Amino acid sequence: MSIHGTMLIGAEEVRGTQGDVRAVNPATGAELEPVFGGGTLADVESACALAAQDFDAFRSAPLETRAKLLETIADNLTELGDELIERAMAESGLPRPRLEGERGRTCGQLRLFASLVRDGRWLRVTVDSALPDRKPLPRSDLRSRHIPVGPIAVFGASNFPLAFSVAGGDTAAALAAGCPVIAKAHPSHLGTSELAGRAIQKAVAACGLPAGVFSLLVGIGNEVGGALVKHPAVQAVAFTGSRRGGQALVALAAARPQPIPVFAEMSSINPVFLLPSALQTRGAAIATGLVASATLGVGQFCTKPGLIFGIDGPEFQAFTAAAGEAIAAAGSATMLNSGIQQAFAHGVGSLCAAAGVSKLAAGAEQAHATAAQPVLFSTTAADFSANPKLAEEVFGPAALLIACKNADEMVALAERFEGQLTATLHLEAEDHPLAARLLPILERKAGRIVVNGFPTGVEVSYAMVHGGPSPSTSDARATSVGAMAIDRFLRPVCYQDMPDNLLPAELQNGNLSTHTRLIDGKLHTA
Repeated sequence: MSIHGTMLIGAEEVRGTQGDVRAVNPATGAELEPVFGGGTLADVESACALAAQDFDAFRSAPLETRAKLLETIADNLTELGDELIERAMAESGLPRPRLEGERGRTCGQLRLFASLVRDGRWLRVTVDSALPDRKPLPRSDLRSRHIPVGPIAVFGASNFPLAFSVAGGDTAAALAAGCPVIAKAHPSHLGTSELAGRAIQKAVAACGLPAGVFSLLVGIGNEVGGALVKHPAVQAVAFTGSRRGGQALVALAAARPQPIPVFAEMSSINPVFLLPSALQTRGAAIATGLVASATLGVGQFCTKPGLIFGIDGPEFQAFTAAAGEAIAAAGSATMLNSGIQQAFAHGVGSLCAAAGVSKLAAGAEQAHATAAQPVLFSTTAADFSANPKLAEEVFGPAALLIACKNADEMVALAERFEGQLTATLHLEAEDHPLAARLLPILERKAGRIVVNGFPTGVEVSYAMVHGGPSPSTSDARATSVGAMAIDRFLRPVCYQDMPDNLLPAELQNGNLSTHTRLIDGKLHTA
């Protein structure tokens, strides 16, 4: 499957006419072939109109067809073989093992959603039987289910060219829900996006579904993305990226005549709390693990641990020394693109210039302009409290250690955090009383609380939550990873006294045993 430099609008290839753009190899600075044409407002209109036209047909297709679509996409991505991996390597600077693992995760989440679609619990079939003799007033027959909201705009992420991009978790969840997807390719991953898009396009055709189920757009600048969010056919937006970018999309969506939700994953510093007994028992091992987590993927994970808190004393000082040694041994590596590297350099420069902050250790110097040097800083709780900018995310392989005078100061700092994707506790049994003080705070602040581990591993599963209060995401009620991600693209509809033959199939009397359902307040399994 070759890369043509075109957009995909339904079943058609469309050459963009709004300027030319190429992907760039961040390791060498070389421009990659082919040239892509930027989309126009007319292209946005075509994709959105097609998605709206085919929405009812797609959402009415049998659940088995929808599940097969997701599995066929996974098969097609796998069949691309080295072509997909090598293009993603060239466009991201990420190594082959990382991208092969990411493709496995991408296919795994597609298959998870296929299983979820077949299960049918997400429909939330609910029946409250009529009570005609109830006094003082009778009750009507009430039945409800969840339906897809409509076409979804999906924005590809910079740091996961497969798992959070065109065929990633947002697209998988939206298609599982029965929503057409209009994806906007990330400008750093144009070829990878086209290959993934063609895999989806091919699957849509193979499953006999209407062409408007999927489109892929390319935009130069913000015009295409902005028009996509504002188009009346689009009913929700999924985005992974910067706080600035996410907040801009939220503002656009809120200003529409019909406001729509934006599920934006934006920024997180993922605080880590090192409790005293854990430091005393295994401080050196924690230091090694934390540095590995903070530098994994050149620190370009949204779950990278950026702030690390401990109570000052011999154990924390020993941990600090071990962490410094681990950072000093770390190598530099290529970042995703020059813009991300420049933002990282600016963040490191700000930390270097901040009052009360010391540069503890640094890894190998950057090998070229788009590489990043790992670096570790330290400060005190008092200096951290005095400078709110120290709590801002530095996207890349950098972390800040904060020495607290006592447990009360640690708890007080936890209260000051903005919303986070994760918060981590390293503890032993003797630390449980302090952990019990921190846990209610962390539940309010984070979507996932990790104990005696490291936050950079995000499992694709039924219980996983990859979300959190603002500004980590724009909606703390949602997750972008795991089975619950489908809920973002569904809404409930109730049918009152509807004749049985007009009811949706899963609510008809003869089909109520098909799915898990709640009947008159009692749960029944299929």
